Amino acid sequence: MSSKAVWELPEPRSVCHVRHDDGSVTIVRRHGNAAGPRLLLCHGNGLAIDLYYPFWSLLVDDFDLLVYDLRNHGWNGIGDRGEHNVPNLVRDQEQVIDAVSATYGDRPTIGVFHSLSALTALLSSQLSVGRTGALSAWVLFDPPLYRPGKDDPDYDALAERTAGMTRRRTHRFRKRSDFTDLLSYLPLLLRAVPGASDLMARTVLTEAPSEDGYELRCPPEYEAQVIAYIRTYAFLVDFGELPCPTKVIGSDPTLPYAYLPTFNLSHIQTVDYDFIPETTHFLQLEKPAECVATMCEFLEENRIV
Repeated sequence: MSSKAVWELPEPRSVCHVRHDDGSVTIVRRHGNAAGPRLLLCHGNGLAIDLYYPFWSLLVDDFDLLVYDLRNHGWNGIGDRGEHNVPNLVRDQEQVIDAVSATYGDRPTIGVFHSLSALTALLSSQLSVGRTGALSAWVLFDPPLYRPGKDDPDYDALAERTAGMTRRRTHRFRKRSDFTDLLSYLPLLLRAVPGASDLMARTVLTEAPSEDGYELRCPPEYEAQVIAYIRTYAFLVDFGELPCPTKVIGSDPTLPYAYLPTFNLSHIQTVDYDFIPETTHFLQLEKPAECVATMCEFLEENRIV
């Protein structure tokens, strides 16, 4: 695609509203080929699953795609900030999976999660095989699972600094183009596919309800709050107790990290791990075809599809 590329998001085939225990609602959308293997896709902190369209657009012909946003992100409404925490995100994910099974039929479903949604899957005790609606496999893109060594920077300090920067982020814009202009000065999407900045502006911004212009769909203070939680929960994952076939696909560990540093899992024998060379935390926006190829190779080798 050229530098002027515009990613046109398709209308979903159907929509499912999942009501959670606190009254919040997650809007699940169905795309793709209903006869194909089922994938359930979610995104990272502060983003939206529609932003990942350069990745999942490559899957629509062959897979039944169920996509959804984390609470207080994307298509979902904004709720109480006090309810915006990792335990609730874990429970939301479990209830989304149950609702997908109840609405669209109980059949094998592969979870395809990035960053925060990958972490919440790893933290759940409810997503293992052997229960109705359980996921049959996970493909986890760059989960935030840093394990610092003696010469590495302090993870708590990094998380606190990142949270502080997030809280101070500009969150209202007069025009969407003001947002894309700001992105041009940041390294965030430096390696992304053409048209990614415009797509981000259309998927993470919404019209401001009380004034002219636009604002971030996920308020910065909500995003920062989760960053502060991550530093506690990222250490709880046990890769020796994975409940189903799992592939971890990471960013290039030799490049400067774009979010928080993540753990190179190549030396852990219990984990099927690969990384995509010359990518950052936003690898699905940077090399979507390579991400799809690595994912599909894992699914085919394990006879999951």
